[in-house]
Order: sequence, then structure tokens, then C-alpha cells
Amino acid sequence: MHPALSVIVFTTASGAGYGLLALVGILAPLGFLPTGSGFGLAATALALAAIAGGLASSTLHLGHPERAWRALSQWRSSWLSREGLLAVLTFVPAGLFAALWVLGGAVSPVWGVLSAIGATVTVYSTAMIYASLKPVQRWNNGWVAPNYLAMAAMTGAVWLHLVCRLFGWPSDIVAGIAIVATLTALLLKLGYWRFIDGSAAASTPESATGLGRIGKVRLLEAPHTSENYLLEEMGFRIARKHATALRRIALLAGFVLPLLLTLIALLIPGPAGALAALLAAPAAIAGVLVERWLFFAEARHTVTLYYGARVA
Repeated sequence: MHPALSVIVFTTASGAGYGLLALVGILAPLGFLPTGSGFGLAATALALAAIAGGLASSTLHLGHPERAWRALSQWRSSWLSREGLLAVLTFVPAGLFAALWVLGGAVSPVWGVLSAIGATVTVYSTAMIYASLKPVQRWNNGWVAPNYLAMAAMTGAVWLHLVCRLFGWPSDIVAGIAIVATLTALLLKLGYWRFIDGSAAASTPESATGLGRIGKVRLLEAPHTSENYLLEEMGFRIARKHATALRRIALLAGFVLPLLLTLIALLIPGPAGALAALLAAPAAIAGVLVERWLFFAEARHTVTLYYGARVA
């Protein structure tokens, strides 16, 4: 599949924002975060800005962004519509949670938990947009949704850890959550890659055309004489050597570096620990951007079988 920059930015930014919102909504009422209005403003503003920026980026991939609102009407059958509707609805408890905290000095457990629930189900809905697509085997599996949720938690946690450090708050619990979330996301990502590398192709030219009982099917002539939308969007291919190199970059920047830097921040107090936390947050985002690009680039749509591909 063709990796669209707007969708990559959307899923990365909104995932980090929702992960941060969910953690703040749960940890702040429990007393694990500062209750001052300054911290509340920084944490909630960062989360909501990332979410809003990601959602705005997603509309750039549409032919008519001004019609995006129409997608909300199909929530009964479309995960895309459900995601959009949940994204909008989540702003209600999140806005009230932030307003009460920043303006009233009250950390509301009710609005915090509702914000966390809204953030979690919205990320799940985003994942299901892809996991529900049967023509794309590398998306239509049980690894996709856990990966999206784990990486949202990971990026949200490393950013929350950074905010805690900047405010001078003892952040051992948050650092521990970031480490656990990063290890979980790493294991799930490795499991996903092992699955797509080792699973047999769901479709072949024989199964797609229904002619497998006769024998081997091969392309005699392409359906089109020039490039078209299907080939541009669905027929994107990435060389195995490039995919391997990019996986290593994603692993190093998105998982290994944030993990090591968060460990350093946990063990070393003072400016050095704060610097490690400051480096961990953007590294995680950079790694997830690369991983998300690969998520789209390595996907194979069944339609490519009609253009000469042997497996999909």
C-alpha cells in the first residue's frame, strides 16, 4: 500500500496524544501526578494538541476535506466512522477534565476515567479500520489492534515522563509505566513482524480468479496500459533489503533508545536524568513514524494479483 504522510502523521500524533490523555486521566486522580494547574495545563494541552493535530492531518488525505463530517454518519457499519465519532465525543470529557483541573484546581476522577476510556476506544477504532480489511492480510489479523494500543501507551508514557521531569516531580512510577509499555510494544511489534514474514499468503492468482482447479494462473496482459489509482495506492512495493533496514531503524529509535534513556532517567536524578527523558520522547515519535510507514508499505492488497503479483 502507498504510505500517505498525512495518515502516518495522524496515527502517530493522535496515538501519542490519546496515550498521554489516558494515562493522565487515570494517574492524576490517583495522586501519582502533580495536582497543580500548571502541570494540568501542560499535560492536557500537550495531549489535546497532539490529538487535534493528528485529526487535522488525517483530513489532508481526503479528496474533499470539507466533506469529512459526512463520514460520521456511517457509524453502524464503518470503523472509520466510529473512530471519527469517538474522537469528537472524547473531546467532551477531556475538555471538562482539563477545564476543571486548570481553572478550578480540581482533578476529577469521573471525567479523568471517561477521558481515558474515550482515548482507548478511539485508538482501538483506528486500529480496526485496518484490521477489518480482509483484502489486506497483513492488516486483517489479531496483531494490529494490540500493536496500536501498545504504541499509543508507549509514546504517551514517555511524553508524560518528560512532562513530570520538567516540573520536577518524582516520576519513578511514570518511568516504570513507560518502561513496561515500551517492552510490551516492542514484543508485540516483533510478534507482528514474525507473523507477516512467516504466514502463508491468503490469496494467490489461482484463488482470486477461482481458476486454481484448472492449473497455474499467469498474467497474459495487464488490465491497463498506464498507471492508475489502483496501482498507485494498492500496488506500492518496498524492497526486502530496504524493509529490513527500516525495521532496524524503527526498533532502535522507537523502542531501544526510549527504553534505555528512560532507564537512565530512572536511575540518574537531576539534569542528566531530565536530559535522558527529553531525548526519549522525540526518539519514540521518530521510531513510530518509521514503523507506521512500514506498516503501510509492507501491506499487500488482493487487487494487485490482477496486475501480476504472485501473492497477496
